[in-house]
Amino acid sequence: MNEFIFSKNVPDIMIVDDEPANLQVLATILKNKKYKVRPASGGKQALQGDQMEPPDLILLDINMPDMNGYEVCEKLKASENLKEIPVIFISALNETMDKVKAFSAGAVDYVTKPFHIEEVLARVETHLKLHFFQLELEKYNQKLEELVLEQVRAISESQMATIFALAKLAESRDDETGRHQERVQSYCKVLCGQMAKQNRYSNSIGHAFTVEIFHASPLHDIGKVAIPDKILLKEGKLTPEEFEVMKKHAVYGAETLKQVHDKYPNNSFINMGIEIARFHHEKWDGGGYPDGLSGENIPLSARIMSVADVYDALRTKRCYKPSLTHNESSRIIIEDTEKRFDPSVIEAFSKVLEEFREISNLMMDKKGV
Repeated sequence: MNEFIFSKNVPDIMIVDDEPANLQVLATILKNKKYKVRPASGGKQALQGDQMEPPDLILLDINMPDMNGYEVCEKLKASENLKEIPVIFISALNETMDKVKAFSAGAVDYVTKPFHIEEVLARVETHLKLHFFQLELEKYNQKLEELVLEQVRAISESQMATIFALAKLAESRDDETGRHQERVQSYCKVLCGQMAKQNRYSNSIGHAFTVEIFHASPLHDIGKVAIPDKILLKEGKLTPEEFEVMKKHAVYGAETLKQVHDKYPNNSFINMGIEIARFHHEKWDGGGYPDGLSGENIPLSARIMSVADVYDALRTKRCYKPSLTHNESSRIIIEDTEKRFDPSVIEAFSKVLEEFREISNLMMDKKGV
């Protein structure tokens, strides 16, 4: 017996035969080799025993009164819990078609009666080794898959942290926004959770969508790095000319991310980042910028981001305006339904007002209150 293979597990072998004499002979042979033996006098008894505690290998007779060996083997292979157990047929039937039928039923080997002890033991040990090697290989592959997933997760988290840091760097030019990026992430996540409960979005807003918008939302204003300080940091209202320059940040951000997209066209995170950067200032009625899109022509991610961004802007103190209360900010947003905002997003927003209030109070910088 191979000590390496079996050192942690004494093989458990089931013998299925309706002849007591055959059971006794085979049981004695296998017990002398230190195998654990489990006899069964028929197919039904074997299947009941297998369901409770599956063996490592089955020696199966073909000609039995209640259920023949072919039927037993087919039922074993149809069971999710039992299908991997190797089955060796032991039978007096010696025709080629009998053996073909046995292999078709799912057997791994076939021993003809009267059998030789050495042959039975050799085939049993061979198939036990193969079975245990297969189990070890499956464990190894599972562990390898877990290691790969963990490595991918670590790389992904590192990339997300880098992207977030770049978005924060862009935001840092306007230090009055405080923890704006973190807040809009949380607002988007809350809105997605509520919108997923709406029938029309139950399929489109799932876990993957929510995770992507959470990580992509900080990219919405990354284009502001291209806006001159004299406009970005101006105290007071922008002139029409200055506002036209400011509006270009949506295009600048999307075009910057588009260069990344060209290298990684199948990256859904970057695709959503482009949507959010370019379209989060579009309005439901078509009065937004930069493309004047309206209704559902505006990507869903951008329609969600728009509500989160505007709410946070209203709640945050800027050099050109005071902060508004949660109630005032919520009222302004709800009143802008069907003009600026998607009614479906506002429907969700109206149901999570207290969650928005809690996020705002928890993450708002003192100077932004």
